[in-house]
Amino acid sequence: MSAQTQTTGTARREEPRIVVRTGPGKFVTDTRAVFTREILLTLRDPFTLIFSLLQPLVFLGLFAPLLTGTFADTGMTTAQTLQWFVPGVIVMISLFGTSMTGSNLLYELMTGSYERVLATPLDRSAILVGRALKEFAPLVVQGLLIAVLCLPFGFRFNPLHAVAALALLGIFGIGVGALSYALGLAAKNREWLFWGVQQALIFPLLILSGMMLPLETGPGWMQVAARFNPLTYIVDAERALFAGDVTDPVVLWGLVAAVVTCAGGLLVGVRTTRRHT
Repeated sequence: MSAQTQTTGTARREEPRIVVRTGPGKFVTDTRAVFTREILLTLRDPFTLIFSLLQPLVFLGLFAPLLTGTFADTGMTTAQTLQWFVPGVIVMISLFGTSMTGSNLLYELMTGSYERVLATPLDRSAILVGRALKEFAPLVVQGLLIAVLCLPFGFRFNPLHAVAALALLGIFGIGVGALSYALGLAAKNREWLFWGVQQALIFPLLILSGMMLPLETGPGWMQVAARFNPLTYIVDAERALFAGDVTDPVVLWGLVAAVVTCAGGLLVGVRTTRRHT
């Protein structure tokens, strides 16, 4: 009897302990889990990645020749025009991609899979960051591919500076993705509301950032509005980084705009997620 009791006690002492992660460790683990789940779904259907690459290539093929003619009076060569234009195209890809985070959520809300995600002990901010990074990761490949395709035409970039530019763009993309996620929750069962707000905001932001066309020749009110557009500072910072000018003050302003957008997006996103839980 005593031997049996001793064996049972020993077995109990040898039971593995369950370690529950908390703090930054849990956030990183949960973010990796969400990102892995989401990116595997994307890799199973690579056609969407190929199709999403067509739009920036169309912009590049149509706008670049027009800009070359526009900047001809200023003495800018084709290479200099691409140096100005390509970073804007890469920012455009990121903005379009991360702002679509909420559209995927709408589908999960209709199928009921979103409720199963909320039933897990995942950190709410990790869900937002993981999904935003999932949208951003393919865009890195697309952006680098576009940059490589422009190399024969005179476009130049330093790999380390390009990594810094993409990292800054990733911080900004997390904030945009979180805001899109919050919009998707707010527009639950009203898909038209999500697309209406998304389209109404994204195109003015694009135009007022000087991404496609320079704003120096625009009216005064447009130049003033551009100063209140965080995307303006992101575009300027990307152009400076791809050109190799890391010490340009616009890089610091771009970092500030990216961090503020990221923090504000996560704050709104987490609050909206908890409110709809």
